[in-house]
Amino acid sequence: MSIDDIVKLFDAITKLLNVLIWPGVILFILIRFGEDLREFFSSLGELSIKGAGFEASLKRKQAEVVAALSAAAASKPDRDKTPESIAKEAMIATDVVAEVVTPRAIRRARRSTVLWVDDNPHNNSYERQALEALGVSFVLAKSTDEALKKIRKQRFDAIISDMGRPPDSQAGYTLLDQLRSSGYQTPFIIYAGLRDPEHVAESRRRGAIGCTNNPNELFEMVLSALGRAA
Repeated sequence: MSIDDIVKLFDAITKLLNVLIWPGVILFILIRFGEDLREFFSSLGELSIKGAGFEASLKRKQAEVVAALSAAAASKPDRDKTPESIAKEAMIATDVVAEVVTPRAIRRARRSTVLWVDDNPHNNSYERQALEALGVSFVLAKSTDEALKKIRKQRFDAIISDMGRPPDSQAGYTLLDQLRSSGYQTPFIIYAGLRDPEHVAESRRRGAIGCTNNPNELFEMVLSALGRAA
């Protein structure tokens, strides 16, 4: 199975879960695409039926988030990426989601709005799907100026920003510095191509929660930030 096949698989699973397709259909897809993927999804539980209609159980929410995070990891450019490494990331996502996606986290997420600043927002669609599955609302901005205008008009529970936006190669820091110098203390996360110790330390020194390029880490950071804001 190719990398493109795996991305399409996870995308298909997120769409199926979004409309509450029967578990048998999902099982068919997992069987079609391999043992490793079937094993980690099989640990996520089943759907629940309540009253006259369908209501997503906690396990279903977790499954939806894992599918989106796995698609995010699979879609990132990486010369060393293999189906095996993607399956490993999916296993990590399963562990992360099982730990942090709790009823309390979902209740908080449903009341939260996050500003995501990125000049290419389509690059982060799966990451947003993972958080939207819990009820988080997003407002998008493609530039620092646009972000500042939105911040002046609306309250946000957290801000996610990429780093480079033409013509500013450190636009993430530029936005963060302007916010902190004005006393705006909303939790800020940098989601960029690098997460080496120097970048992480610098982002924290400037007042961010952290800096990462990993979808699982981003998901954890956002839920932690929303918990602080509660």
